[in-house]
Amino acid sequence: MKRQDFYYDLPEELIAQDPLKDRSSSRLLVLDKESGAVSHHVFREIGDYLEKGDCLVINDTKVIPARLIGSKIGTNAKIEILLLKRKENNIWETLVKPGKKAKVGAKISFGDGLLVGEVIDVVEEGNRLVQFSFEGIFEEILDQLGQMPLPPYITHQLEDKDRYNTVYAEHSGSAAAPTAGLHFTPELLEEIQKKGVDIARVTLHVGLGTFRPVKADEITDHHMHSEFYQIDEEAAEKINHAKANGHRVICVGTTSCRTIESAADENGHLKAQSGWTDIFIYPGYRFKILDCLITNFHLPESTLIMLVSALAGREHVLAAYEEAVKERYRFFSFGDAMFIK
Repeated sequence: MKRQDFYYDLPEELIAQDPLKDRSSSRLLVLDKESGAVSHHVFREIGDYLEKGDCLVINDTKVIPARLIGSKIGTNAKIEILLLKRKENNIWETLVKPGKKAKVGAKISFGDGLLVGEVIDVVEEGNRLVQFSFEGIFEEILDQLGQMPLPPYITHQLEDKDRYNTVYAEHSGSAAAPTAGLHFTPELLEEIQKKGVDIARVTLHVGLGTFRPVKADEITDHHMHSEFYQIDEEAAEKINHAKANGHRVICVGTTSCRTIESAADENGHLKAQSGWTDIFIYPGYRFKILDCLITNFHLPESTLIMLVSALAGREHVLAAYEEAVKERYRFFSFGDAMFIK
């Protein structure tokens, strides 16, 4: 399969730049994966498509304000750092711009010295290991100094940091939001639970690799990024219970999908576990647990549109996207949603 097989034409003005005030007022395109039929709704109607006994899997990761802008000690040159992965001893793997000013030994000051980072190593893809020194609690300083690391296609500054997190975000560690979950409100989740739908919380810390374009012509030559995930006993039990009783497992977002598909054994059974996954799901993949997916509209030729195509078929997905463009849906992170049933 070629990368170009997953291309579609998107007018730039359909890329959502700002989140809607009311999360659940996004539009919802419902796609039947068997027939390819589509219908148009509002996200708050999602409960109409969920049944008693279903298990809704959500990713409760929390995006940290991982973008720091500081100055190099000695030259005062402006340097931007993006926190990617937390290591031990206040060391983070980071993306630094401009990299040429951040050689090993360089020190960068943030917030007039409230936080100081020293470059201690250069690792794969030119990423820097930076060791931070500070007084107090790192997360609190980050909250004060950091900005949300919005995707490259969003050019507006975000007024409310919380709007790039889901209402159920709990475990800090993501550099990007699991955006399908942004449409849920506490009221909507309560309504869904009252209907008898089980909600299972898993964690996958989304890395910036999620925005990395597929450059290889043959999609199987693409090197997938790895991300840390965690599934506890309670979540595994809820998901296994739904499957064992003939009910559906519905993932909110490609990240929840990748988490449970990575952790499932060949019989579609889950055990509580944590680890790193670099699973790449594209057409031909046989889903072990997932039945349905709530997701946003993804970039042309991205690994995410390939995952969605694995579930609903490439032709059905591209036809649904064409329909969404025609109907002026809003695309990408702050855009509208799709339910694949």
